[in-house]
Amino acid sequence: MLKYIFRRILISIPLLLGISFLTFVLIQVTPGNFFDSLKLNPQVSPETIARYEALYHLDKPLLQQYFYWLKNLIKLDFGYSFFYNCPVSSVISGRLFNTFILSLASLIVTWTIAIPLGIWAAVHRNRLTDKILSVFSFAGLSMPSFFLAMLLLFLASQWGGLPLGGMRSANFDDLSDGGKIIDLLAHLVIPTIVISLASIASLQRIMRGNMLECLRQQYVLTARAKGLPEHRVVYVHALRNAVNPLITIFGYHLFDLLSGAALIEIICSWPGLGAVMLTAVRAKDLYLVMASMMMGAVLLLLGNLLSDILLAWSDPRVRYD
Repeated sequence: MLKYIFRRILISIPLLLGISFLTFVLIQVTPGNFFDSLKLNPQVSPETIARYEALYHLDKPLLQQYFYWLKNLIKLDFGYSFFYNCPVSSVISGRLFNTFILSLASLIVTWTIAIPLGIWAAVHRNRLTDKILSVFSFAGLSMPSFFLAMLLLFLASQWGGLPLGGMRSANFDDLSDGGKIIDLLAHLVIPTIVISLASIASLQRIMRGNMLECLRQQYVLTARAKGLPEHRVVYVHALRNAVNPLITIFGYHLFDLLSGAALIEIICSWPGLGAVMLTAVRAKDLYLVMASMMMGAVLLLLGNLLSDILLAWSDPRVRYD
């Protein structure tokens, strides 16, 4: 397994280089850049702009610019954010933990609800609870997340029981440790529900289908014929095989959480990476866009690697040696 992990990491390096080069070229070849907006500002002299371009090697040919960026990246220097006027690492580190909290909460809520619901729907196929869960799933899949976010924010404004955005209340610093945790959890409720709902609906349907497929297999009929208890047949023999495809999905889910959380963070005023990424793209803040893109690419590759490791752990038939 260690050799497989090492080999996957080696394969990831040229893949990341290709993604970074393609992103760098696409940003640079599109019309305009951050300094074009500065040129419209009469308070910024052309000499100042030229000095900035020379300082960050932006007056060099495209390929040379990319290698300068790559050289600094090897030294863990992500560059300078022209829009925020500070190093990119400072911009990201200040927001990354907030996005991590929201993504982790959504991940826990999604998987702890979707898997049991999928099993329940499969075991009670075509009964009332299964039909209710089907309606819920179709509604969750068809409802746009931004619309659900605005709907919940409107209901919260009428009800008054939940915060209407942000991550902390105005009196957060005056609260006790327990009060700060409760305040943070209250702010997490709406964005977590919005991000998790569609994922719960989707995973629940996939889990139900996998479970039904496994319950029809010969080994399940054999287990029942031997007189094993039904809960052992379902939760030990059928579940182990039904969950394998979901482990593969788990890897992609990590990246989806980051990309899906970006829009909800903006709507719910959650101070995460979503607003930063949008601002970076709109302002053509080159190094901040590159850092955001590379972070997403690394997360996607790590998610795939993690799902492969979990798959080998859960299914003895899977071997990478």
